[in-house]
Amino acid sequence: MKKYDYLIVGSGLFGSVFAHEMNKKGKQCLVIEKRNTVGGNIYTEKIENINVHKYGAHIFHTNNEEIWQYINQFAKFNRFTNSPIANYEGKLYNLPFNMNTFYQIWGVKTPEKAKKIIEEEKKEYKTDNPSNLEEQAINLVGSTIYKLLIKGYTEKQWGKSCTELPSFIIKRLPVRFTYDNNYFNDLYQGIPIGGYTQIIEKLLNGIEVKLNTDYFDNKEKWDNIADKVLFTGMIDQYFDYCYGELEYRGLKFETEIKDTDNYQGNAVINYTERKIPYTRIIEHKHFENSASEKTIITKEYPQTWKKGEEAYYPLNDAKNSELYNKYQKLAEKEPNILFGGRLGMYKYMNMDQVIEEALTLTKKENNMNL
Repeated sequence: MKKYDYLIVGSGLFGSVFAHEMNKKGKQCLVIEKRNTVGGNIYTEKIENINVHKYGAHIFHTNNEEIWQYINQFAKFNRFTNSPIANYEGKLYNLPFNMNTFYQIWGVKTPEKAKKIIEEEKKEYKTDNPSNLEEQAINLVGSTIYKLLIKGYTEKQWGKSCTELPSFIIKRLPVRFTYDNNYFNDLYQGIPIGGYTQIIEKLLNGIEVKLNTDYFDNKEKWDNIADKVLFTGMIDQYFDYCYGELEYRGLKFETEIKDTDNYQGNAVINYTERKIPYTRIIEHKHFENSASEKTIITKEYPQTWKKGEEAYYPLNDAKNSELYNKYQKLAEKEPNILFGGRLGMYKYMNMDQVIEEALTLTKKENNMNL
């Protein structure tokens, strides 16, 4: 008889929600994590009385009231509003594209004048069937906004020229003809007071967790310890890359403690020039207005992912989606292996979507166990 009902590989948000819900149903769960901390990429660590988002900025936002109530069981959230700023050649612009941005670029003060300029630029570059991201972006917002605020940032993020990227990556771009710097349209938005790690710790309370444990070091042993395995790592790695490697984007983080109480005056500033190697600087204390005489910043550098490195973003273009479908068909033949999370499902998801997918899987599993 196997010792556990479920082995959960990875203690990120997906794995932790799943373990929590199955534990509530009386299932024996074991969570193994290759890092020395729980939480995956939402892990936060207190330094200088500031909760540092160790793997990039995580701002919770959702329109789903059920998911908002679910996450609020585990932490109290503040009313943080994401209002990033773009820096292009030393000039600052508000994001998302709104009347503040248009005033900063063209000096226009009315929606009518802003619309007229954008429409004229769009008309000049009109392409009925955009063949790449550059054509698509210019068709949506015109050439000026594209050049200042989209082109360089996007090329750094993806590691390719915008003319090489498929048009469907940018299906739409938010353009607001109001003076509104709130980046997200979602009804609910905020940061957990005290950071994200507490949420994961509460989700995993009463569940056995083994850190510094790599599933692939002894896959056979771990597969035989439980009736089912939930795998939240890279699906192509699980199948030993038998169809080839899926593409991911990597990230490098450079975090510094600064001997000042306020470095940039905003939580997130994007650097939209191609020649500046990082995409943004995060100043963590502004997420929670943390009281500290010092401040902590993180520069984010997108990188080409190589096997053996940490994967952060799936590249959901046509070629990779076709390859993922092959792995998905293999997964369907493995009734005792479940796949979840961004890497297991090869899908870019926000945190609310991750929770929703995890809860959907737990319901499916509970129905099968009836």
